[in-house]
Amino acid sequence: MMLSVPAFAGAPEVNPDWLRRIESGDVALEAHTDPGGRGGQVRAMIDIAAPPQVVWTTILDCERAARMTPSVKRCAVLSRDPSGRTELREHVVKWSFLLPALHSTSRLALEPYRRIAFRCEAGDIKDCEGQWLLEPLDGGRATRVTYENRAAAPFGLPSGVTTMAMRRDVPAALRALRRESVAAAR
Repeated sequence: MMLSVPAFAGAPEVNPDWLRRIESGDVALEAHTDPGGRGGQVRAMIDIAAPPQVVWTTILDCERAARMTPSVKRCAVLSRDPSGRTELREHVVKWSFLLPALHSTSRLALEPYRRIAFRCEAGDIKDCEGQWLLEPLDGGRATRVTYENRAAAPFGLPSGVTTMAMRRDVPAALRALRRESVAAAR
């Protein structure tokens, strides 16, 4: 099963400013209101000094989810097809003490060591879709990770609030992914 990610058609373009940022160890980020005005859209990129297989395993490791993204309170694989190409996952997230915990069930389409596409299907967060793209660097000793997501809050938050949360949370999560991946590669 292939999930399409219409919000981010085509391969991500890497402009010279993004290259300078990621090659200096920073996170390149673009976040804005999604074209439908229902939420936010984010694209971010980071280079990680670990092979794609290690980064892939780290992204999919539910045990590490809360260390990489503090708003994640629970991650569980509900089902996996025998071929290992699709999964159904549940996440519980709590973004703020002012907001209730949110449950989300997502379907993942997996292209090992290259792409993880996801789409929310059930729970409180029903409107999200995105992908992780992994590009080998340095003969496979490092990985360029691109993260893309379009999401809408399940309640009446202005889209600007969703975008602001993405600008805050996505770079922190990518830096944590780098930290965990580099530690796992040692």
